[in-house]
Amino acid sequence: MPWYLPLLIMLARCCDVPLGTIRMIFVISGQKWTAVILGFFEVIIWALAVGGMITNLDEPVAVVAYGLGFAGGTWIGMTIEQRIAVGLRIIEVINPDPAVDVTARLRDLGHRVTRVEGSGMRGPVEIAKLVLKRRELPAVLDRVREIAPEAFVSVERADRAQGAPGPAAPRAARGILGRLGGVRK
Repeated sequence: MPWYLPLLIMLARCCDVPLGTIRMIFVISGQKWTAVILGFFEVIIWALAVGGMITNLDEPVAVVAYGLGFAGGTWIGMTIEQRIAVGLRIIEVINPDPAVDVTARLRDLGHRVTRVEGSGMRGPVEIAKLVLKRRELPAVLDRVREIAPEAFVSVERADRAQGAPGPAAPRAARGILGRLGGVRK
């Protein structure tokens, strides 16, 4: 076995595994053609890596390189996925402080927010829901912590959002708000 073959096997896995991770993100977000193209390249690279390992199963270095490549590829894929931040998120803020109007403050920042009155363990609560692009999530969560530090905040993935937005709605907010009960200013 050539000395460089384990390195090539490891590098191939460090390429195909991240492609698989990213492909699944596009599958989940409904971007079929992007997922199909990524899948094409992913499986070609995978076949080359598996072929190199299988033809050298008697060489422990080849098998270890395959495993290291998978592990490294998983880390690389997760890192890339965090950076591209594809998709939408639903933020639900449950605010127990009546002196703080989370909905109004978030609307002042340009977000479409649905407000629901709720009942918590200690009395009335404001429930504010909004949909946004995933890459906007950290900044919005920071703002929510500033606005209402006592609030309970949950974040969910939104597969797709559709519907008729109002004139000032951010693109990521369109659609899901209709299913959550509409938005009133």
